[in-house]
Amino acid sequence: MKLSFPPVLRSVFGSKDGQAFHTEELFLKNGSRDIYGVLYRPAGHKRRWPVVILSHGFGGCTGNCVPYAEIFAAHGFACYVFDFCGGGSASRSSGQMTGMSVLTEAADLDAVLSQIRALPCVDTRRVFLWGESQGGFVSAYVAAQRPNDVRGLILFYPAFVLQDAIRAQYPNPSDIPETAFIMDNWIGAVYARDALSFDIYEVMRGYRGDVLIVHGDQDALVPLSYAQRAQQVYASAELKVIPGGYHGFWDALDVPASMALNFLNAHIH
Repeated sequence: MKLSFPPVLRSVFGSKDGQAFHTEELFLKNGSRDIYGVLYRPAGHKRRWPVVILSHGFGGCTGNCVPYAEIFAAHGFACYVFDFCGGGSASRSSGQMTGMSVLTEAADLDAVLSQIRALPCVDTRRVFLWGESQGGFVSAYVAAQRPNDVRGLILFYPAFVLQDAIRAQYPNPSDIPETAFIMDNWIGAVYARDALSFDIYEVMRGYRGDVLIVHGDQDALVPLSYAQRAQQVYASAELKVIPGGYHGFWDALDVPASMALNFLNAHIH
């Protein structure tokens, strides 16, 4: 099937640390839903680029991922950052948060992966997934479903705690309310029901490629133990612990960004 893409809305020439890249706003599709995103292309005339697809966390948007996309693009990687449908109050994609779950986001990422791989500027042999928090959870899920399409997986403080948190809050699934106010956002019952429908640690066994997990040892939202367990479950995973690191790394991006960039560079040859 031939894929068609909506027209680019704008093109911008930018730079990071003296290295140039181009950005283009690009809407993709998941069925009838529109997915807003921005494509980063390194400057130059290379025909195909390795690509990183970046997924934001719960309640977030593309802006959460832009600092990393700029760094990766400045070092020779095409990147696509996007808003999950209903992924947050600032999302420019279709949908509302009350209809969002980890499985609806997995469907969005699956659609994004297919369409980005179809772009003529993308080297389909070198496609990477990067996800933060819930976006890391979703990236882990999709990589396990499509292991042959994902060269490597990078997870920043992945929210593998969320299933246990929901089980603790709703020991009886019949008590799940139609809506709930979580982390300053209203979500629907589908969020809890979908999260309880599988075990992410069993799913992740389906991905046998290399995985980099970066996690802070002071993360109060997602305890480090969840990343340590994931490292043991994956066939090939490295866990980098940020001493004193909290959930987000926003006060010190350089160290985790360098870890991710080193991982990417080690897997493009």
